[in-house]
Amino acid sequence: MAEPAYVSIAGDYARRIRTGELSPGTQLPSYWEIAQRSGVSDIVVRKAIELLRNQGLVRSESRRGVFVASRTNLVRISPERQMQDPETTFGNETEREVRVERDIEQVAATSEIAEALGLEIGSEVSRVVTRASEGGRPISISDTYQPAQIEGISTAKVLEETIRDRIPSAEHAEWLQVSSGGLVKSVHQRFVDADGGVVMVSDVSYPRDRYDAFVFRMTLD
Repeated sequence: MAEPAYVSIAGDYARRIRTGELSPGTQLPSYWEIAQRSGVSDIVVRKAIELLRNQGLVRSESRRGVFVASRTNLVRISPERQMQDPETTFGNETEREVRVERDIEQVAATSEIAEALGLEIGSEVSRVVTRASEGGRPISISDTYQPAQIEGISTAKVLEETIRDRIPSAEHAEWLQVSSGGLVKSVHQRFVDADGGVVMVSDVSYPRDRYDAFVFRMTLD
């Protein structure tokens, strides 16, 4: 999915805030100035600022403007992050080099994966392991599975995410350099189509101190 303009604008400011280019208390340009620089409408800018505000990166002061918050947090926003590849997601959080490696293979579904995807045990599924590092430090690893005949999440209508601290699998612990018995921040994802079928499941692990908060946004019809 193409990245919406407001996500791109927010990502640019988020990166500049988190790297210290925009220090706490700095006033952001006016909505009109940002709109002119970015070639977008005022509505798009308002959505970008709202996203930054929900991430705890900026604060608004009545009749004065928008300012960089005094204490900034790394916050995971959904579903906006699902519109980005990992290179873009992590690139918006740092100016250090971000490297992403992917291993793709066809495997037989274990009982756990078969149950999660509603398949027979041993059915062929696609598995993608994605490893990300920032400045040489491992920051994320994920295991993603989906039926072999399905590609991507274009048919998905619902995304469920479960967040918890847990002891990681051996592979995740090794990549994130977690000691025996140590915990990671885990996100379990289920992408479900209009008929209730699961088109993809994914388990993502982050270092426990990577994010201070997780924020979720949904549209209420």
